[in-house]
Amino acid sequence: MPDDPIIPIIEGDGIGPDVTRAARRAISAAVETSSGGRRRIVWFDVPAGETALFRYGDLLPGPTKDAIREYVVALKGPLTTPVGGGFRSLNVTLRQTLDLYANVRPIYWLPGVPSPVTHPERLNLVIFREATEDVYAGIEWERGSPEAKRMIDVLEHQFNVRVRPDSGIGLKPMSEFGSKRLVRRAIRYAVDHGRRSVTLVHKGNIMKYTEGAFRQWGYEVARDEFADRTVTSDEVLRSHGGKVPEGRVVIKDVIADNMFQQLLLRPDEYDVLATPNLSGDFLSDAAAAQVGGLGVAPGGNIGDAIALFEPIHGSAPKYAGMDKVNPTAEILAGVMMLEHLGWEDAAVRLREAVKAVIAAKVVTYDLARQMEGAREVGTAAFADAIIERFHGA
Repeated sequence: MPDDPIIPIIEGDGIGPDVTRAARRAISAAVETSSGGRRRIVWFDVPAGETALFRYGDLLPGPTKDAIREYVVALKGPLTTPVGGGFRSLNVTLRQTLDLYANVRPIYWLPGVPSPVTHPERLNLVIFREATEDVYAGIEWERGSPEAKRMIDVLEHQFNVRVRPDSGIGLKPMSEFGSKRLVRRAIRYAVDHGRRSVTLVHKGNIMKYTEGAFRQWGYEVARDEFADRTVTSDEVLRSHGGKVPEGRVVIKDVIADNMFQQLLLRPDEYDVLATPNLSGDFLSDAAAAQVGGLGVAPGGNIGDAIALFEPIHGSAPKYAGMDKVNPTAEILAGVMMLEHLGWEDAAVRLREAVKAVIAAKVVTYDLARQMEGAREVGTAAFADAIIERFHGA
């Protein structure tokens, strides 16, 4: 890593400019103070989303994708995705175009953040969600279209499968290659970070050749590539008297719908989840709700060569430009980015400053209305409070 890397940044739509501008100031201050001024980030603004469409006639201009490929690591704000019609999700497009196959979402509680559960501190896990396949691959045809009619005809006459003629049609591809590389990254993370277990989440009892295959391929990765560092939950019971051998990561699996219940009832039994695309989307949002909501939940889109970090929440256009919304998720996405860069000292400094400011009840409106005695501040002032912590305030 150079001491002054160029980091492309997509401000995003709606509240995107508010939260990204606050975050970049806090991230820059953490880097510079932790390194004594030796390091700095050179931010490179690149367009995407509604602003890019208005200015350049393209939601995702080619030069934006080229810049992210060139500089390898990037940060983005939320981008608008219309429901039903309109353009496809730019988040999905970025993941597929740049082959960012692992959507990584750490879920942990920041002390003081209001939570709907009694013990949010018991949930501390990382979700690895496959991000290029499954129903999110975008292979679908509208009801009544020639393509949908043709697919329905093929299914009926070649496979003896009857589908109602007024159906929209979508496909759910899940490959051995895509599944294994996702699980491989999840297991490697668990091994490198001292996590106790990796849970393969699936709906293989119903979708046996996609989700069921995901489960099977996940166990194969553990067996073939991490045999000296992993052990299955069945092996723990059968061969080790119920006790996990020292230095081993337990590999287990849970049906997707049961996983929602497990996160509520027994959250401390799970460390790393490896999931297909759709299940991972649902689970990560549900888990984030347990620790305070999407406003405090970051995410990373990581491939073999490129990484793009972001908040989980949407663009909330009704609050755009109001200096009102919570930038914590965007700032914590910056923490993930700093960890990815290997700047652990800056990452720790930034995360601890966020914790300290929230613990002092200096928060934006979304948290202030739930916290007795809180001092409500705007988006920019929240970032100011974090930066002040770096200087001992």
